[in-house]
Parts: sequence; C-alpha cells; structure tokens
Amino acid sequence: MLEKLYKKFSNDIGIDLGTANTLVYLRGHGIIINEPSIVAMNTKTNRIVAVGVEAKKMLGRTPGHIKAIRPLVDGVISDFEITEEMLSYLIGKTEKMSKKFFRPRVVVGVPSGITNVERRAVYDATRNAGAREVYIIEEPMAAAIGIRLPVQEPVGSMVVDIGGGTSDIAVIALGGIVQSKNMKIAGDRFNQDIVSYLRDEFKILIGEKTAEQVKIAIGSVSEDGEPMEATVKGRDLITGLPREVLLTDTDIREAMSSSLHELIEGSKEVIETTPPEILSDIMQRGMYLTGGGALFRGLDTLLQGILKIPVHVADDPLSAVARGAGIVLENLDEYRDVLAYHEDHARS
Repeated sequence: MLEKLYKKFSNDIGIDLGTANTLVYLRGHGIIINEPSIVAMNTKTNRIVAVGVEAKKMLGRTPGHIKAIRPLVDGVISDFEITEEMLSYLIGKTEKMSKKFFRPRVVVGVPSGITNVERRAVYDATRNAGAREVYIIEEPMAAAIGIRLPVQEPVGSMVVDIGGGTSDIAVIALGGIVQSKNMKIAGDRFNQDIVSYLRDEFKILIGEKTAEQVKIAIGSVSEDGEPMEATVKGRDLITGLPREVLLTDTDIREAMSSSLHELIEGSKEVIETTPPEILSDIMQRGMYLTGGGALFRGLDTLLQGILKIPVHVADDPLSAVARGAGIVLENLDEYRDVLAYHEDHARS
C-alpha cells in the first residue's frame, strides 16, 4: 500500500552526474534538465549565488569574492558540500515542475572503476540533498541501457562513453561489465590541449570556455571533408595586448592528437583483454560511441579504421546515460542486478 502511494505521489529521478554537465530524467516526462555542473559561490557570505547555466555565464568573469566552482573533477566529487547544494537545487527544481510531495527515488550515473568510498560519497550527497532512496549505476552500463543494447543477454556489447571529465570504455554481457577502462581523456582534457597548443604555437592565451567553443565549432579528427576555420580572440603573451588568430581544423587536430592517441590505445587495451567469444560478438555488432565526445567529426571512421570493428555513433549520445538511468527507474526490479550501489549496500 505504502509503495503504491510512493509511486503515485513521489518523483523518480535519473541523474547523469557529469563533470561538465548534469542531466536529470523525470519518470513519465523524460529529460527535463540539462545544465552545466558549475556552482557560483559568494566566499564572503558562504552562500550559493547561482547553479548551472547562470553559474557558467560567470566563469572567468567574477569579482574576487565570487568563485565559479566545478564540484566534480574527473567524474568524482571533489567538493562534497557544493555537490550536495547542486543536487539539492536540481531535485528541488524537479519537484517544483512535478508538484509531488514525497521525497524522490534517485538513480545516479557515475564513472566505472571509481572506489567504494567515492561511490559512498555520491550516495551520501544525494541522500542529504533530499532523495528517499538512492541507486548508483556505472555510466557505461547506463549508456548501454539508454541506447537499448541487450545488456542482460548472453551477448557482448561494447560502449565508449566520452564525457567531460572521463572516458569509460566497457565491454558488457549478462548484466555486468566484463572488461573496462576509465580514462581521464575527455572533453576537459581536449579543451586544455587547445589552450596549451595556442600558448605554445601562437603565443596567445585563451580561456577554457573559448577553447570549448572552438572545439565544438571546428573540432575534427578526420582530414576528410571541407576545411573549417574560426577566429579566436585572446591575450598576446609577448605584448600583453588583445590579439586574434585564425585557427583551422588542422590546428585542432594537431592540438588533440596526443590525447586521441591515448584514447585509442585504451580502447585497444580493452579489446585485447576481452574473452574471444565476446570479442566475436563485438566484431559482428560493433562498438557504440556515447557522450559529448561521440560528436567529434570523423571519430567513428578513425576508430573503425584502426580497431577493425564497426563503430556506431549512438542517437543523441549526450543524453544516453540519463536515458539509461530513466529506463532503470521505470524497471527497477528488472535492472537491480546491474546497479553498482543501492540501499541494501548502504544498510550492510
């Protein structure tokens, strides 16, 4: 009886707790929030000034007493209290939209390979932010469920989830991760590569936000297709004055080449240690790219040429983890075995 009341009068929420962006799935409504994982804080009063989109606008533009903080670094919590505040804001925003009065059940996606202590930190932060029950799922598993791969069947599936702070490479079969590798080669690393490249090659200093804009505008890992270019404004490191330079997609490719090589080597390593029977499934069915990095022009073609297996870019790769968390919410009993951490673990 109580369970029926909970189902009728509470929210069930799926959260993709990402380093760059956090997405929220509300049962019955789909993805309703997609905001940057950034919190602006007034250090004089210790109060939150803004969260998400409004906080991102402040990056690099705040006075000394206001700090724009990213509470998650490389996919794990680096500032517990700020993460709790951010989750509380997101859960509160969801409750205002749905107007339910019981506290929600929440499924949270986290990177594979994080420690039990780091998982527990996510669990505690989510509980403290107002969740009634908390379930944690590894992001590559959530992504695979989100793009409707047969994760619970005796057949191998391979997912490469390229996020903001980390990339997860995982082989999945029978509701578990058979082989995986978590790498700190992702969107933030590519942004830093572009900043460093411009500093070394053009003697110009730009911010991370500008680097991200350039990466999205002309970022490409393939030499095929039309040449692209963009004008970038920054500070001349020699004169100290403003200067602008013209960048091409070749420049971006060169800037990111070392990190891309590491990502490819990581994918090779996972494939090399995958059992032969599962590998034959992957050779037949292919590898799936999810996360923001899947949108890099030509990445699927590059990986396919090097790894010699079919590579597919998932539909709407940015929301794959959040959609997967939502599917788990809708069918919690069916997917309980794929969860990495849940209420039973917390009580034991």
